[in-house]
Amino acid sequence: MFRRTVESTAATISLVVDGNEVRARAGESLAAALLAEGLLSFRRSAVSGVPRGPWCLMGACFECLVTIDGARQRACMIRAVDGMHIETGEGRRRLLP
Repeated sequence: MFRRTVESTAATISLVVDGNEVRARAGESLAAALLAEGLLSFRRSAVSGVPRGPWCLMGACFECLVTIDGARQRACMIRAVDGMHIETGEGRRRLLP
């Protein structure tokens, strides 16, 4: 399991994730903040419904998509900011024509 192991003097900020308050370090990526809180699944596959979470942590894989203040974003590419509202996604199953 992902855990913070290095002490930091960074300020602590507050995020709201799926309606729950989460504490994070100012300046860390949103993906790192969520992983440090034990949230491993950020969304579900639109095709199979399998839980998905951060893989590359550099913006290439799109597995960390979440809704941040109403907009879909890659959590690994966004810095955590005090007061952010994040919703994890469940993906949408599409019916093929």
